[in-house]
Amino acid sequence: MRKLLSIVAMSTALLASGAAAHGPTASADAAPPLQGDAAAAAKVVDAFHAALSVGDTGSAAALMSDGVLVLESGGAERSKAAYAAHHLAADAAFQKAARESLVRRVGGASGDLAWVATEGLVTGQVGERAINRTTTETMLLARQPAGWRIVHVHWSSRAAPTTPVK
Repeated sequence: MRKLLSIVAMSTALLASGAAAHGPTASADAAPPLQGDAAAAAKVVDAFHAALSVGDTGSAAALMSDGVLVLESGGAERSKAAYAAHHLAADAAFQKAARESLVRRVGGASGDLAWVATEGLVTGQVGERAINRTTTETMLLARQPAGWRIVHVHWSSRAAPTTPVK
C-alpha cells in the first residue's frame, strides 16, 4: 500500500508540474515515449480502449483486476463486477461511436505497480448529441500472474475549447 501511495503521489506531482494539468498542451510540450514497464502497462491501457471501441466488453473486463476501482464524474464502482454491471456496456457503446485522439501521455513504474496518465480529445456524434471534449485518464496497473491488470481508473472530461490550443 505504501508503494501504491508513493506512485500516486509521484504521478500527481508530475501531472501538476506542467501546463498539461488544465487541458491539452501544444505539441512543444510533447512527452517522451514511455519506456520499460511503463510502456508495457500502456499497451494494456491501449488494449482496454481498443476492446471497448469494437464493443468487446469481455476482453476489456479481462484486463481489469477483480478489485478495480473506477472513478468517474463523482461516482465510484468498486469492483470489476460492479463496473461490468453498470457502465461497461455504455462505455463501450460511447467509445464505439466517438473518435479519440491522444494528446499527451506520461507514465512510470516501480516494481509491480505502474501508472499511465493520458490527455486526449474525444469528438463525434453519439445519438443526437455532438461530442467535443478534452479528457484526462489515469490508470494504475499491477503486475499479476496473467500480466499487467488495471487496478484503478480515474476519468475526467470537460467541454473542449472553442479555439484551438496553441
